[in-house]
Amino acid sequence: MVAHDEIGGLLPIKRTIQVLAVQNQASKELEEPSNKRVRPLARVTSLANLISPVRNGAVRRFGQTIQSFTMRAENKSPGSTHKSCSKMAAPTPPKRRNSVLWSEMLDVNMKESLSTKEIKRQEAIFEMTRGEQDLIEDLKLARKAYHDPMLKLSIMSGEELAQIFGDLDSYIPLHEEFLTKLGEATRPDGTVGQIGHILVSWLPRLNAYKGYCSNQLAAKALLDQKKLDRRVQDFLQRCLESPFSRKLDLWSFLDIPRSRLVKYPLLLKEILRHTPKDHPDVKSLEEALCLIQGVLADINVKKGESECQYYIDKLEYLDDKQKDLRIESSKSLLCHGELKNKNGHKLYLFLFQEILVLTRPVTRNERQYYQVYRQPIPVQDLVLEDLQDGDVRMGGSFRGAFSNSDKAKNIFRVRFQDACLGQSHTLQANDIFHKQQWLNCIRTAVAPYQHASPTELKELPDLSEECEENHPPVPNPKVQRRSSTISGIVEMDLEVNADCVIGDASEDSKAGKPQRNSRKTREKTQSIKRKETLV
Repeated sequence: MVAHDEIGGLLPIKRTIQVLAVQNQASKELEEPSNKRVRPLARVTSLANLISPVRNGAVRRFGQTIQSFTMRAENKSPGSTHKSCSKMAAPTPPKRRNSVLWSEMLDVNMKESLSTKEIKRQEAIFEMTRGEQDLIEDLKLARKAYHDPMLKLSIMSGEELAQIFGDLDSYIPLHEEFLTKLGEATRPDGTVGQIGHILVSWLPRLNAYKGYCSNQLAAKALLDQKKLDRRVQDFLQRCLESPFSRKLDLWSFLDIPRSRLVKYPLLLKEILRHTPKDHPDVKSLEEALCLIQGVLADINVKKGESECQYYIDKLEYLDDKQKDLRIESSKSLLCHGELKNKNGHKLYLFLFQEILVLTRPVTRNERQYYQVYRQPIPVQDLVLEDLQDGDVRMGGSFRGAFSNSDKAKNIFRVRFQDACLGQSHTLQANDIFHKQQWLNCIRTAVAPYQHASPTELKELPDLSEECEENHPPVPNPKVQRRSSTISGIVEMDLEVNADCVIGDASEDSKAGKPQRNSRKTREKTQSIKRKETLV
C-alpha cells in the first residue's frame, strides 16, 4: 500500500498511516472544535430528579445517563478529552459546617471587656445554639434527600419508611421553638444573659422522643434488611458519595436525635461550670440539669423495655420445657452479646432480669431469629466461675486433653447450682474487656439471690460440659445401652456412698466422737461426683 505526499512522491506504509490519521483528525476538528464545552451536571440535593421513577431499570438508566456523557466527551480531540476527564475525575469535596468559635466573631474591644470565664460561658451557650441549628438542618435533610426520593421512586413502601424514619418531622418545630427563644435571649452585642428559665420550660418537652428512641432497634433491623435490595443499596451509596451527606450514611442521620439528647447534660454542665456562683442563672441551670437527667432516665427505661420485648419476640423454642414465664415477663435486658462455647461455636446470650438464655442465631427469610440453646438458667440458680487463662483447652473436654490446641483465654463458666437441673457452659469472650463486662453484669444480677460467700462458691464441684459435641460418637446402640446401665449403677453407688458418709457422721456425733474435717468430706463427695460425670 502506497500514498502520495503533497509534492506527489510515494510514501511508505507507516508514513501513509500517519498521514491518514492527521487528515482524519483535522476533519474532526473542523466538524467539532476542541474548545466546545460540555454542559455539566446541575447541582442537586437529591437523586430524585436524576433517577427514573420506574420500578425496574431505574438504576440502570441512571448509569446509562452518566455513560452517555462520557461517550460524548470521548468524541472530542485528545486535548479537550483530557481536560474534561480531569474535571470529572476530581471528587466533589464534602460539605463542611462552620466551626467558627464565638470568641472569633467578637470585636477586639468587646473581647477585652469580658473575663475569661465569661467568654467560656458564652462559648458553651453558643455551642448549644449552633448544635440546635445543625440538628434542624439534619432533620430536614433526612426528609428531603432520603425519605421523599425513596418514596417517589418506590424504592421503599410508605409503611417501611414510616417505621424507619418515625416522626422526625414532628421534632423540627420543637427545636425551632427552642432556637427562637435562644435568639430572643441574645443581646445585640452577641452575649446571652440568662437561659436557665428557657431550659426549665422547654426540656420536659423532650419526652416526645420516647417513641422514636424505643423504635430505633426495630428501625435499624429493617434498614439493614432493606440494604440487601440492590436498588436500596445503590441509592444509599450514591447519597453517601454526594457532598450533602458529609460522608455520613443514612443511619447516622437517623441516630442524630438520640446523640443530641445525650449531649444536653454535658452542655448544661459546661455552662454551669463557667457560670459564677453568685449569678442569678445558677439555680435555674441546676434545675434544668435535674430535669434533663430525669427525661433521659425515662427514655432509657422505655427504650430498654422495647429492646427487651424485641428480642423476646425473636426467640424460638425447640422444646416446650425451655419456655419460662420469667422470660415472657421480663422488662429489662441487662446484657446481651455473642460468645463462643468450648467447641468454638458461636452462641448469643441474653441476660434478662431474672434468667440467662443461651441461643444460636439463625436467619430465615432475611430475618434473624435466636434458637434457644439448652435449658435457660434462672438467675437465682446460677453459679458463675471466673476461669483463668489456660484452665480449659478449646475443642472439648476429651479431644482437647490429647490435642495441641491453644489454651483458651478470656473464659468463664455458668451453670446450675443443682447439677440435676442442667449442665455447665464454658464461654469465651473476644477480649478481657468484654469478659469483664459479662462478669460484672452477671454478678450484679446474681447478687440479690446469692446467700453463699465467694469462698464457698469456689469450692463447689466442677461439672463437665453439657455439649454433646464434647463426647465422641458411639455408633453401636448396644454400647449406648451398656453405658447407660453403667451410669445407673454408678448413680446407685453414689447414693449408697453418700448415705454411708452421712450415716458415719451422724453415728460419730451420737457417740461423742470428734467429727471428721468437713473439707475432706466435701472433697470425697466431689470425687464421687466426678466419677459419675466421667461415666
